[in-house]
Amino acid sequence: MAGTIHISEYNQEQSKTIQMVRNHLKTLSRSEQTRIKTRIRSYLLFRKEVAEFLQHHFSELCTQKCYQNHYSACCGREGITTFFADVLVNVLMSSEKETGRLLQVLGLSDIGAKCVYLGKTGCLWRIKPIVCEMFLCEHARKTVFGRDPLALKEWKRLRLRNKRYTWPNRPVLFDDLESCFIRAGHSSTLMYFHNSPGLLRVKRLAAKKRETALQESHRIKPLV
Repeated sequence: MAGTIHISEYNQEQSKTIQMVRNHLKTLSRSEQTRIKTRIRSYLLFRKEVAEFLQHHFSELCTQKCYQNHYSACCGREGITTFFADVLVNVLMSSEKETGRLLQVLGLSDIGAKCVYLGKTGCLWRIKPIVCEMFLCEHARKTVFGRDPLALKEWKRLRLRNKRYTWPNRPVLFDDLESCFIRAGHSSTLMYFHNSPGLLRVKRLAAKKRETALQESHRIKPLV
């Protein structure tokens, strides 16, 4: 049918999750929202530190020319990986206008060969998905880290800190935020910590390792 807008599956699942999170947050009291913000405080401080690192070391290199010339394998993709927690954190910290802008672009049928969230002045997210924030193309890595080994050392430290929030071999924030919404009766295809076979395997192996360690500790008799 002429004039029919075809919305991609990616755009649909992103839009549904953003709307679900926004609507649920509106049902919470100010104190309940404050509790969530308190829960993510350390993560926001981490994101601030990462942003400052990238600004200091990569701002001159990573400019609009990057995605305009299709250098970036991240911004040049039609859809990027977003975790449910990414959506929650961003909606929680964004204005209604900013969230509305995301839903607006997700309603477009064809934006060309670039990320749907990439606007004229950069990413439309206030707090962009962690996958995007931690992505550095090979050219950028070689250029900066090749001349500054200390920067590479700091970047490795930041990548390890990132796992404290996103790698479920222990209780982590992203998994916990998903669980909160699941207990409230919500579901989303972006809840990878409860749906992804790979992440579920990481959680099972970690639980098994903890159980084995606990059993071993019980076998060890105290010295008399």
